[in-house]
Formats: sequence, C-alpha cells, structure tokens
Amino acid sequence: MENKITNVFNIKYPIIQAGMVWCSGWRLAAAVSNQGGLGLIGAGSMYPDVLKEHIAKIKKATDKPWGVNIPLLYPDVDQLIDLVIQEGVKIVFTSAGNPAKYTAKLKENGITVAHVIANSRFAKKCEDSGVDVLVAEGFEAGGHNSREETTTMVLIPQIRKNTKLPLLAAGGIGSGRAMAAAMALGADGVQIGSRFAASEESSAHPAFLRKVVEASEGGTTLTLKKLSPVRLIHNKFSDSVDKLQSRGASVEELRQLLGKGRAKKGMFLGDTDEGELEIGQVSSLIDQVKPVKEIMADLLSEYKTTIDTLCGPAYQF
Repeated sequence: MENKITNVFNIKYPIIQAGMVWCSGWRLAAAVSNQGGLGLIGAGSMYPDVLKEHIAKIKKATDKPWGVNIPLLYPDVDQLIDLVIQEGVKIVFTSAGNPAKYTAKLKENGITVAHVIANSRFAKKCEDSGVDVLVAEGFEAGGHNSREETTTMVLIPQIRKNTKLPLLAAGGIGSGRAMAAAMALGADGVQIGSRFAASEESSAHPAFLRKVVEASEGGTTLTLKKLSPVRLIHNKFSDSVDKLQSRGASVEELRQLLGKGRAKKGMFLGDTDEGELEIGQVSSLIDQVKPVKEIMADLLSEYKTTIDTLCGPAYQF
C-alpha cells in the first residue's frame, strides 16, 4: 500500500497507532512500527525525564519510523517540545491546542508535524501553520474529545472537502472494514487508538484492559463537557460525575471531584471504580487482548477482503 500517508511517514501501511495516555509507551509504539505502521509514544502522561527514557528505549527497539504525540495544553509542553528536538525525533503529532504555536519550530528542526482536529474550521489554520498531515477525530473516539460531537463518518468528508493535506481518520476505527470505510470517505489512512490500547504491548493495567474487553454497546459516555470532554467506560467515578452534572454542578465542583491523577489511577494503576477509564465506542467490538502483530494482520486482511468484496459484481450497479 503506497499513498500520501505512507510516503510522508516512510511507512509500509497507512495505519498510525494513537498516542494514548498511560497506554502508548515505547513497547507499543515499537511493536506497531515494526509491523509496518507508525507507532507513537504518548507523551501526555509523561514528565520530560520519562519521555526521554522512552525515546532511548524505542531507538533500540526499532529501526523503523516512529513518533511522539504531544497534547499542547499539558503543563510541560515547552519542555517536551524542546526534548523531542534535542533527541532527534522525526515525527510529532500534536493535539488539544493551537498548531500555530509550535509547528514552525518543529519543522525548522526537520520534524514532520501532524495535528489532530475535530472540525473543518481548523483545517485552514493547520494549513496556514505549515502542518504536514491532518488527523480528523470523530465523536466516537476515546479520551479527550470535541464538544461538537461530530461523528467520524460526517467529519471525514467535510474536512476532505476543505483541505488537500494528507488526511488520517480517527475515532471508532478498530477493524479493516472501518479502515476501508474511512478511505472511501476521503481519508488517506487511519489513526487507531482503542484497538491498540487493548494489546499485549500496551502499558495499561490488566484490570483496565479487562474492562475494555467487557465493555458492551453503549458502555462508554462522553462526560465532563464543562471542563474538557472525555469519553470513559461507565464506572463508579463516571456515575459520580453524571450525578454532579445533573445537579448543575459548577466547574469548580467538577474540578474538586476530578482531583489529580484520575486517568493514571484507572488506566495505569488499575482502580476500575474510582479512576478514569478512557476508551472509545469501538471497545464494544473488542473481545480479546491480542499482540500487535496479530492486530495488524487482522486489520490488513479484513481491509483487503472488504475492498475485494466491494469490487465484486454484487456491488456494481
């Protein structure tokens, strides 16, 4: 498979593993890169010294392209940006912030930049900022999300209509069939989070992964819209948030309930009652934790089968 995405990142397949907090360490990123995709270290849950350690380890674990995801609203973002430059990182995905703030600096240092957006208005801002690749993330995605609640199937063609930049589809994509659908809608590739989060190489706690596998249809909710919308598996903590919001809680009351380290508590330490369990809607289709090698093989096989089926006589009019 060769297209805009494989060419810009110099990878075999247009499949990018999302940089998820508490799931995307060097081990997962290296595994995806070694299978022909693009692995990303999720720096959103890392202090600079921790990120430096993960970068050192992935350099030894793969000779294939890889990158780092940096949420731009995180407190240590300036240090993280300087660190990836110092360490010679070649690919950076940014999210949750204004791409204009750091894109020029990254590109001046030879770094390919992708930025995550949730509406077509930001496509032009990304182009003007010099971003190389867009990631269009729909409402189905896990973790921090857009308030606009636009689904991936609506978002991709809308953004495709407004930009010629290489485009990745994200949100609700966990199978080869979903990948084929995203490409049909105008994407050049896909960014996959939840399916890789539930992998043997994920750094998430086994208790969290069990919750992902057990999640059923309707098992996640988008909450905390007054602060920063986030999609979570239903649990005791999310129920507490819902009850507080239904009483018209203020932002400060929600902040007090949230406290510190909820995502780490749930996803990394395994407190499935009181922690944030960030995962996408596609979790209801995940019934097994698998090694990355098997996940990639499943994605590619199902994608090919889907394309071949759609090219058959039954789908010709």
